[in-house]
Amino acid sequence: MAKLIAILNVIAWAGFWAFGYLALTSGEGGGSTVVAMVLAAIGAAVGIVAWFWLVRHSEATGYAKRANQVPREHHRENGGAA
Repeated sequence: MAKLIAILNVIAWAGFWAFGYLALTSGEGGGSTVVAMVLAAIGAAVGIVAWFWLVRHSEATGYAKRANQVPREHHRENGGAA
């Protein structure tokens, strides 16, 4: 599953860059520019979601080191904000 998400991540970012370039360089501002902007936004959104999933998965499996943060349970025990 992780490899499939990684492939989706690469394809989504490639779509973002390709359609983003087309949207920025089209020059005429017509319907094709809007379509390219929408496709670039979809590519960016899917790329970010896939990247966050891959980061969480790599931390859960031990491939990457967990972020150096205080756990939420520590805040609640010491009277901190929830």
